[in-house]
Amino acid sequence: MGFIADSLNRIQPSATIAVSTKARQLKAAGRDVISLSAGEPDFDTPDNIKQAAVKALSEGKTKYTDVDGTPELKAAIVRKFKRENSLDYKPNQISVGTGGKQVIYNALLATLNPGDEVIIPAPCWVSYADIVMLADGKPVFVDTKIEDGFRLKPEALEAAITPKTKWLIFNSPSNPTGAAYSRDEIKAVTDVLLKHPHVWIMTDDIYEHLLYDGHKFHTVAEVEPGLFDRTLTINGLSKAYCMTGWRLGYAGGPVALIDAMRKLQSQSTSNPSSITQAAAVEALDGPQDFIAANNAKFVERRDLVVSMLNQANGLKCPKPEGAFYVYPSCAGTIGKTSPSGKKIANDEDFATALLEEEGVAVVHGAAFASSPAFRISYATSKDVLEEACRRIQRFCGNLR
Repeated sequence: MGFIADSLNRIQPSATIAVSTKARQLKAAGRDVISLSAGEPDFDTPDNIKQAAVKALSEGKTKYTDVDGTPELKAAIVRKFKRENSLDYKPNQISVGTGGKQVIYNALLATLNPGDEVIIPAPCWVSYADIVMLADGKPVFVDTKIEDGFRLKPEALEAAITPKTKWLIFNSPSNPTGAAYSRDEIKAVTDVLLKHPHVWIMTDDIYEHLLYDGHKFHTVAEVEPGLFDRTLTINGLSKAYCMTGWRLGYAGGPVALIDAMRKLQSQSTSNPSSITQAAAVEALDGPQDFIAANNAKFVERRDLVVSMLNQANGLKCPKPEGAFYVYPSCAGTIGKTSPSGKKIANDEDFATALLEEEGVAVVHGAAFASSPAFRISYATSKDVLEEACRRIQRFCGNLR
């Protein structure tokens, strides 16, 4: 259709959203479907945060705000970065957007010229590459290995850097693998980046608080202060604060970059919801104890899923350090045939047959630029997860 912009041909609809939509449609048609596709906690937003929104409504805080965040919220974000990450930002170094996705979009659209390269360790979140391509950039995937815990090796990063490299996108804990980096592992990556002053670092810390088994969180500019002036530290409230629908993301970075992002946002969405911003102040400054309580449930669920998937024929599921995903390899199922006669040629075939024949919705690995594998979100009840894993075991056991 000639009316639609050519730039849209470079991207695909979000695969995770597409799978969730298909699962909802099947449910609406009467199918018994368990959807493990959405990256969304099943816990409700804490009451103190909801009450802050109610208070903002009752006080009439329903008008436009500054384009990229109220002074009160920017001050709370400055405090958060100092308190939790030992990073010193000023309010004019803070950008607030309608979700972390918009912050990433703003940064890439404001900085990429045609042909600029962005290094993305794979497996990776589905939207990174598409946003890069929409901005006329070139995604450069650097494969990580299951035997390395899906962590980027410094020598692989070094080999991927060219004179055209503009950004490295660094996500820990990771979506889709749940892989998290230790301080020493981050330092090995930053040592490479110090040698290449033309490369900027976008660190996506959205799963910062979702770490298990005693793992400690570290961010790039904290580990290597020498990179502070070319690092954009991105975070948000969706995951740990159970606020996916509220849409609030933020970042700290150099003033010139933040100014450029604000300029772009002023001609797109303008300010995030005024009510959400008021609630976000309470989220960042208020009690944090619910996070540990939620994490204890996530650990139970993770351990259940990892154990059950590793008992399924043809699957190999490593135990992740953080987030709420597992990313099992389904290499052992490729080439087999499902009970309905469907040939499993790749991980998309695996996920499609699993949904059609057993009613379990997962996201295939190709969507995350790494195959053959699939992603499961374990952000749902143990009973649901146990039933889903039983179905997956049955499906895999019936492949021939």
